This record gives sequence, structure tokens and C-alpha cells, in this order.
Amino acid sequence: MTDKIIELTAKDFKGDVEPDWCPGCGDFGVLNSLQRAAAELGLQPHEIVTVSGIGCSSNLPGYINTYGMHTLHGRSLAFATGVKMANHELTVIAAGGDGDGYGIGGNHFTHTARRNVDLTYVVMNNQIYGLTTGQISPTSRPGQKTKSTPFGSVEYPLNPITSAIMNGATYVAQGYSGDIKHLTELIKGGIEHKGFSLINVYSPCVTFNLDNTHAFFKSRIKKLEDEGHDATDWVAACEKAMVWGDQIYIGKFFDINEKESLNELEPVLKEGPVSKRQGGVSEEQAERIIQRMM
Repeated sequence: MTDKIIELTAKDFKGDVEPDWCPGCGDFGVLNSLQRAAAELGLQPHEIVTVSGIGCSSNLPGYINTYGMHTLHGRSLAFATGVKMANHELTVIAAGGDGDGYGIGGNHFTHTARRNVDLTYVVMNNQIYGLTTGQISPTSRPGQKTKSTPFGSVEYPLNPITSAIMNGATYVAQGYSGDIKHLTELIKGGIEHKGFSLINVYSPCVTFNLDNTHAFFKSRIKKLEDEGHDATDWVAACEKAMVWGDQIYIGKFFDINEKESLNELEPVLKEGPVSKRQGGVSEEQAERIIQRMM
């Protein structure tokens, strides 16, 4: 007798807590897209772990009906890697903002991509620190005026798409929170992909970033698929990712399958999930360890 698979809808992935984001915040669209993606892929809540760091967007695990972890600032990918390596049968999704992921979490971002850990990282990029009420972030544009840059920022932003590709990510996409249908498909692709998946999402902060608004993006966004972009061509992907101004590309920039993920390469995991094994050491093993230490 097999367990009956229950088909769920996006509403079944609604969490017990209502989001406390500002009205109009782009993160609502990202949450909606995640819930739709999980339902359309036929996943069950107990098969998913959502991990976040610190920030407005990092409250997301409380708003979605899955297992969840609200961790430390910039450390979501470290925790998410631990979850995946402990039980690689789980679908692991990390979520957070640009400050959390590309700023204090930048080192983890680099090495999770390099190791090609099989998880999906959804970054809600509002190009500002929203939780701390409006300072420049790693993705803020030159000249942007904020509380920390009252005369305009003199810094250049990090490019998450080119960074992810150069560091070894094997699925790299960019979406806009105002296009839920399109974003849902990008997230589904990331979850199904075997390896590290980045979905950088332009998710406007309607309270503290009045430069990069919904109106700003709607008038500039162009979809890569409309131009016949080849997602196996990393050079073309990087060239498209560098475009900013009158045009901003969204879609799947890069997608390759020939590079194995970390959990596929790790020989210890070939025996099954570590979390499902008998823990501890035998008396004989313990004695050998003690003898080596003497």
C-alpha cells in the first residue's frame, strides 16, 4: 500500500502568520510566487525547509507553510547547506535580502556557489537596507541618496548575476516581484535544478527606496526569452547581466547540468541521508579513538 499524494494549491502553503511588510512591498509577490511554485511542483510542506537570515524579507519562513529556520544575519546559506547535507532528500530554499545575502553574507554566497550546493537561493533585492530604515546596500546605484549617503552614494554596486556565474553557480536567474507568473516559473526551474540556483528578484521597497520603484522597473524590464537568449552561454549571460538603464533584463541567464552538485559528489551521502542513520560510535570505535589520544 502506497501513501496517497495529496495535491495542494498555493493557499495550502500559506503560513499561520500574516506578513507585516509595508503595503505595496515587493516581497508579497515573491512569497506568492514561492507558494505557487511549491504547489505546481507537487511538493508537500514536510518536504521543504525554508531558511533565512535577518532583514524584512528574512521573515519569510514564518509566512509559508514549510519547515523553517530564521537564522543569523548573512548566515542563511551556511545553515541551508547544513540542512541539505544532513538530509539531501529535502527541498531546501534559502531566502533573504540583498544586504543579508550580498553584504554580510557575501562570503557564504561565493562559496555556496563554488561548491554547487543543491539548494535554491531567492534574494529579494530592494537595493537598500529596509529593516534599518534606509541605508545603501551592496546593490544600491551610484548617486542614490539615503540616510547613510545624504549627498549621493559614490560606490558601485555588486552584480549578483555575474558574481554567481563566475563563482560556479549552475542556475542563475533574475525576476521581478511584480510579474508573479514569470517569477513562479523561474523559481520552479531553480528548485528542479540539481545544483546551486540563484534567483535575484527585484523587489521594490516602497518606503525607503523611492528611486527603484515598481514604475521604474515596469517601464524598463525586458525578458531574455523574448530575445532568444542561450542560457548555456556564460559570456552572453554576463553581457546581458551588465545591462542597466533604459533596459533591465529578467529571465534565466545561465543553466548548465554537466557540473555535479556537492551532495552528489560527497561519498558519505551515497548511503542515504545522514539524519536517518543510527548515530554514535560503537564501544570498539570509542576505544580506538581514546587510544589515539593517549
